[in-house]
Amino acid sequence: MKAYWVCIYEKINNTIKLKEYAVKARPAVEKFSGKFLVRGGKNRTNDGIESPRIAVVEFPDYNAAIDCYDSPEYQEAHDILQGYVVRHHQIVEGS
Repeated sequence: MKAYWVCIYEKINNTIKLKEYAVKARPAVEKFSGKFLVRGGKNRTNDGIESPRIAVVEFPDYNAAIDCYDSPEYQEAHDILQGYVVRHHQIVEGS
């Protein structure tokens, strides 16, 4: 069964750092057969916090999603965001 990263950004304090993160994160995601389904774009908040950005990444299965997030390659990218964004990142299994 497929799995997804669902990232809802609450605050982005530095768009340059976000771009640096994206450049580093992409190869890590692709290494684990991840596919970006949503990256930014127009959105409307119906309930909860306003979000300046949303990302959804599809993986072939739950383990691949976990392995990617925990990988040194992704964690190196993730570290770029420290202090520059506030986001909610979840891994969810689904069809």
